[in-house]
Amino acid sequence: MKVYQYLLQVRERRGAGLMVLLDPDKHDIKILERRALEAQKAGCDALLIGSSLLTTSNFDEVVQRMKRSVDVPVILFPGGVQQISASADAILFLSLLSGRNPQYLIGDHVQAAPIIRKMGLEPIPTGYILIESGTVSTVQYISQTNPIPRDKLDIATAHALAGQYLGMKLIYLEGGSGTKYSVPEKMIAAVRDTVSLPIIVGGGIRSPEVARKKIKAGADWVVIGNVLEKQPSGSSLMQEIAGAVHTL
Repeated sequence: MKVYQYLLQVRERRGAGLMVLLDPDKHDIKILERRALEAQKAGCDALLIGSSLLTTSNFDEVVQRMKRSVDVPVILFPGGVQQISASADAILFLSLLSGRNPQYLIGDHVQAAPIIRKMGLEPIPTGYILIESGTVSTVQYISQTNPIPRDKLDIATAHALAGQYLGMKLIYLEGGSGTKYSVPEKMIAAVRDTVSLPIIVGGGIRSPEVARKKIKAGADWVVIGNVLEKQPSGSSLMQEIAGAVHTL
């Protein structure tokens, strides 16, 4: 089964889905492997692997280990062309719609496309939209792009609609890793009313209550990651958030 179809089925079967983001730069492989196993046991529906700024040299090894450790799909969430691995199940083919830096709109994609084809990876075209979060996120700094202001619902919906018309299969509303504020529910609801695509929301989701609010506002998937790094074991929190996300 294609990963994209799997994502749609999870949404239909469970009401919404939970993704856990693992950053290879934050921990060594053993800790990442433990997090992956905890995530699957807690009810996570898919793993994302990637980093806005990758400094480690063993990215492919990390992906291989995660793939061997879990049964849920392992999806690449790349910050650049160097974050591609044939060991993954799929890759979010991200286009940074909220920015005007051509490298993240089309430049990296031209370099990555032949590699992805040769590896046989499933690309999932994704409209990636940064939302103001109260701090300068790593992805904002690295991409040298401005996020959409939190109160500009019309700008957010226009970008999401453009992504749909360009043929994207997912819309990803991103506050950024370790951000002060998560994506506002009003903005999620406005985007939900405008596009028919599945919506992923990430950044600043630190509790089951916040995760549930995003789902009620219209998100189909929520992503957590940074909050787990501050706990000796994130399995209990992941289980609580999974319970809040899975509404059916």
